[in-house]
Amino acid sequence: MAKQSAGILLYRRRGGELEVFLGHPGGPFWAKKDLGSWSVPKGEYEEGEEPLHAAIREFEEETGYRPAGDFIPLTTIRQKGHKVVRCWAVEGDMDPAAMISNLFEMEWPPRSGKMKSFPEIDRGGWFTLAEAREKILERQRSFIDELAEITDE
Repeated sequence: MAKQSAGILLYRRRGGELEVFLGHPGGPFWAKKDLGSWSVPKGEYEEGEEPLHAAIREFEEETGYRPAGDFIPLTTIRQKGHKVVRCWAVEGDMDPAAMISNLFEMEWPPRSGKMKSFPEIDRGGWFTLAEAREKILERQRSFIDELAEITDE
């Protein structure tokens, strides 16, 4: 069975324009990548776990902000690595400068035998829908498009 992730697409209105919050993945693989590498904050969940609860938990672990409100389910996608991603949109606001992400460990440099810690998300930001479509992973772009339809943007 394919791995499953659940995430939150946080959105707000600024100056009459819709903006979404995206996170940039931490770690050395993503360090110099920008366009097409950002993501909705998300994480894997276990069979039997409520996906929306997992999405809220993962968003809070990766940003330090706990989203609340009327969660709008978006169409589930399958990423290139076959991971299934469920996502909910919810209106909210947070300061990216106050973001605190949990850490993961990996061997770095490769085959060095040394373990190093990296943040799950090394930075976050608010983007207009046009900017977000360029920043977000290709397969997650449909989340942006669906939110635009739902909000008549």
